[in-house]
Amino acid sequence: MAAPRDAALRRLSLAVGRHLRRARLLIATAESCTGGLLAKCLTDVAGSSDYFERGWVTYSNAAKQADLGVAPGLIEWHGAVSEEVAIAMAKGALRRSGARVSIAVTGIAGPAGGTPDKPVGTVWIAWGLRRRGRIECYALRHRFRGGRDSVRRQAVAAALEGLPTQ
Repeated sequence: MAAPRDAALRRLSLAVGRHLRRARLLIATAESCTGGLLAKCLTDVAGSSDYFERGWVTYSNAAKQADLGVAPGLIEWHGAVSEEVAIAMAKGALRRSGARVSIAVTGIAGPAGGTPDKPVGTVWIAWGLRRRGRIECYALRHRFRGGRDSVRRQAVAAALEGLPTQ
């Protein structure tokens, strides 16, 4: 898969923004490997303050624990690039914000850091929703190809595409 160009990311961000505004929902982001690119794409849209509440870049394991409340045992047992940690990041973003929707991204953008079980391009994305006092989350694993920038852009596109807009 080729890396989405800026125009494609902008179209996705506009569609997500329209949905969030129409539904009167606030979103929070929790990012690791994308380094704030998801928040940047969402806030590049004029009027995004109507729906963008806040974002975290929690690149280190310590930041995931301190800023989002990810349990150290989750990281030790499953690794930072895992379904469990992505979901914990999405839940932490909701618990520490006034948002009702969250997106969390954790992965290995490369060029180093991959392992046989988790090669470069492995990215977990989690989506969270606060509804009736409960937090519901789900996560998907992706394996993107290409260099660092390509992996990051593909991850942001997948994160935006995974958020229901209907």
